[in-house]
Amino acid sequence: MTMKPPSALNTLVLAGAAAGVLLAPAATSAQGPRSAPSPAPAPRTVTTSTPAPSPAARTTPATTARNWTEQEYRLGPGDKLRVEVYREPQLSQSLQVRPDGKITLPLVGDVTAAGQTSIELRDALAASLKEYVTNPVVTVIVTDALAAQVYVLGEVSSPGAQIMQGPMTVLQALAQAGGLKEFANKGDIRVLRKTGNGRTTTLAFNYKDAIKGDVDPMPLQPGDTIVVP
Repeated sequence: MTMKPPSALNTLVLAGAAAGVLLAPAATSAQGPRSAPSPAPAPRTVTTSTPAPSPAARTTPATTARNWTEQEYRLGPGDKLRVEVYREPQLSQSLQVRPDGKITLPLVGDVTAAGQTSIELRDALAASLKEYVTNPVVTVIVTDALAAQVYVLGEVSSPGAQIMQGPMTVLQALAQAGGLKEFANKGDIRVLRKTGNGRTTTLAFNYKDAIKGDVDPMPLQPGDTIVVP
């Protein structure tokens, strides 16, 4: 049997093993020492924040935010009503509150309507009709709230009372009064409003901010007085 002579590489490995030295394969030694792997980048954290509202973007105070149609409207002279008495067509009437604040209904006679809500007037009529009708069922509907007026005074083209045909803002009332005059103080308009305790509160209104949309519209209530200096 013929034996092949050992190759030069095998001879080198054997010699190194005899000397106590472990040799790496040639392919590995040719690459040089390996560097440590780079650490993975830390996850990026994105922080979002809500910007603070601009001082100009303020809202109307809660005391002025409600429209008058959402409140208990109190009747006044000139208001037109429809009074319905269930199963009593001769007692059902279309009425108008007289200048003295009263209405007249058959059997009942004169009844004070001014200053009352439609519910209060309904209850008063039902109580008065009990003498003539068994368990009267009464409905009072305000068909035209002509007594719902506001007053615009001062530097406007047509000062005076303005009838509210529905919800109305200060800007709308000023427009209905013909608009502001040239020298009106647009930044110091005031709304005078009677409160439930009989006192009057003053609400500030800035015309410049309102026409730019920087403030919410200010709804008016019947009886309000707008003063334009």
